[in-house]
Parts: sequence; C-alpha cells; structure tokens
Amino acid sequence: MTNADTKQHVDTRQHPRPGSTSQQTTTRTWRYAVAGLSASLVGLGLARFSYTPLIPALIAAKWFSASDVVYLGAANLAGYLAGALVARTVAAHIGAVCGLRAMMLLATLSFFASSAPVSFTWFFAWRTLSGLTGGVIMVLAASVILPHTSPGRRGIIGGVIFAGVGLGVAASGSLVPLLLQQGLQHSWYGLGVLSAVLTLASWWNWPAESKPAAAPSHHSKHDHASPAVRALLVQYGLNAVALVPHMVFIVDFVARGLGQGIAAGSRYWVLYGLGAIVGPLVTGLLGDRSGFGPALRAAFLIEAVAVLLPSVSTAPISLIVSSVVVGGFTPGIVPLVLGRIHELVPHSTEQQRAAWSHATTSFALFQAVAAYGFSWIYAQTGGDYLVLFGLGAAAVVLAVALDFAIALTTREA
Repeated sequence: MTNADTKQHVDTRQHPRPGSTSQQTTTRTWRYAVAGLSASLVGLGLARFSYTPLIPALIAAKWFSASDVVYLGAANLAGYLAGALVARTVAAHIGAVCGLRAMMLLATLSFFASSAPVSFTWFFAWRTLSGLTGGVIMVLAASVILPHTSPGRRGIIGGVIFAGVGLGVAASGSLVPLLLQQGLQHSWYGLGVLSAVLTLASWWNWPAESKPAAAPSHHSKHDHASPAVRALLVQYGLNAVALVPHMVFIVDFVARGLGQGIAAGSRYWVLYGLGAIVGPLVTGLLGDRSGFGPALRAAFLIEAVAVLLPSVSTAPISLIVSSVVVGGFTPGIVPLVLGRIHELVPHSTEQQRAAWSHATTSFALFQAVAAYGFSWIYAQTGGDYLVLFGLGAAAVVLAVALDFAIALTTREA
C-alpha cells in the first residue's frame, strides 16, 4: 500500500460517511422512543388501565364491594395528580432518567402488592402509588426524549412514546381474561412479571442526561402564561373529564350494565386499546401537517360524539366505534396538546416544559375530581351509566366552546 493509499485510508476512518452518522442518530432516537413507550406502557397502560377489566372479577370474587371497587379505581387517578405535581421535584433531586426507572420499579411492585385483598386501605394505598408512577412518567418521559429528536420527527416520536398507553390497554384487555382463568391473584402476578420485563428491557435505553434537571422556579417568567395557554390548560382538563366514563366504566357497563359478561366487556376494552395504539400516531402526523390548533379542535368535536354514543345506542357497532375512537383520543390528545404548547410558546424550552407540566397537572386534577364525582353520581343514581357518558360529552363540548371563544377574542384583539 502506498503512502497516498494509507493517508486516504486513515482519512476515511477519521471522517465517516454522513449517512453512517445519520443512521446512528436515527437508531439512538428510536431506542429512546422504545424506552419511552415501555415507560408509558408500564406506568399508564398497565398500572392504570389493567384495573378496568379486573373490576367485574374483583366484585365477583368479593374482594371488595361494587362501590369500593369504583373508589379504588379513582384512587389511581388521585395518585396520578400527585405524580404530576411532584414530577419536576423528583427530576431535580435524582434526575429525570433515574426518576423514570424508579417509577417503573414502583409500578411493578404495586402489581405484586395488589395480589391479595389485605384490606381496603392497603389496596387503596397501592392503587394511589401506581397512579403516582403514571403522573411522573407522563411529565418526564417526553421531556427526556424529545430534546434528542430532530424537530421534523418529534410528532412521530411523541406518538410512539404515548402509543405505549394503548399497548398497555390492549395487553391488559387480552391478557387479563386469560390470566383470570388461573385466578385473580395470578392475574396480578402476570401483570407484575410483564411490567418487570419491560422495566429491565428499557433500563439502559434512556438518553444520558447532560446536566441535572433544574429545580422548579417560583419566580420565572413561565408563571405568567398567555390567555391562550391558560385556556389550553382548562381545555385539556375538560378533555380528561370526558375520558373518565370510558376509562373507568366501559367494561363494567358492557359486562354488568348490559348483562353481556366479563369476556364481552374485555373485548371492547381491547378495541379501546387498539384505538389507543393508533391514536397518538395519527394525531401526531395530523398536527404536523395541518397545524396543532385546527387538529385539536377537530379532535374535540369527534371525541364529543364518540363519548356520547353509548347514551344514544348500545348496538354493537355503536359501542365498537365509541370504544375505538375514545381509546384513540385517550393518548392521542397528548401529542396535539404538546404540539399546541410549542406553537403558543415557540422560543423557550423552559416555558414549554413548565407549560406541559402545568397541563399534565390540570389533566390529572380534572380527571381525579371527575372520577370521584362520577363515582358518587354512579352510586346515587343506582348505577346509571348513561348519565356519566352524557356528562363526559358535555365536558368536551365545553372545551370546544372555550377554544372558539379564545380564537374569537384573539382575532378581535
């Protein structure tokens, strides 16, 4: 080999082809996205939504009464609110990535701890802790991954992260009936094992943190949000109210309310999960192409119809459409709100993160209040599910009205 050839060989090794670097970056980005998907699957898809298809079995096995089981479901939503509130503090003290790992471990532990009806208080505490893991994961996962993603891919990567919610719903809806054949206790064990596998698989796939997360500031500029951002926080909260009837009651509505049994209720829950898998991918792409404001408005209108549908018709086709569409918007609304925040606060990463944290807190607060409120209404009306679906639809209609009011006010200004 000549000196010229040697020099050329060395230069080639020192300066890899641009395509090679791009491919490595793409591989890392998807590896991060899969870690985020695993976290949302464990902390939201399983820790929260696997409880819904278990409700009829918990009642049938006489672990708890029907009213107690509903309140236990609401405990998870209260925990979610607590998680949203403490997420930034967790990140500031132990780092966002360490916080995400810890939450996945805690969610896994909650499954095993729920495998026996020790007492209502014991079960309530673990359902609350499992909700807390979901709140922390919702706030931190995207903020850890998206800074490592090119702007042109943030919609699809965000969609992949939150598709984990739908995967968890579909997995719980298909696995729980099979696990229940082995007994209620074994169902909790099976969910715990699945959660442990996902936690281990994602452990080393998170991006490295370049610096510790900053502690939340009480004097920064992001505390003074614009009217449009404040309205968005309320809209996101109203959307949470609209989702509660399906999240908490749809399986029990079909199983006991319509008298079709647990297996039938679980099938609709699987459809809900399939919609939740596709939803964030579709809405993320739609927001990238049409703008997140118009996409969010259209999503609210479609969601209102889908939430109300069971009150109008309980025919199989109506329940299928309602389950798939509401399931799709359960995580699908998240990329739209994230994208809308970036549109309204375009030049400050810190303000964007703060706004997203506040949005998640708003969602959790409205959701927890609605869960307890709907549980009370359910008890007072003797189990009238249709009233709950009507109230959910009214909430998202109010979100649409608020959106138009803000748009009109902005235009006039």
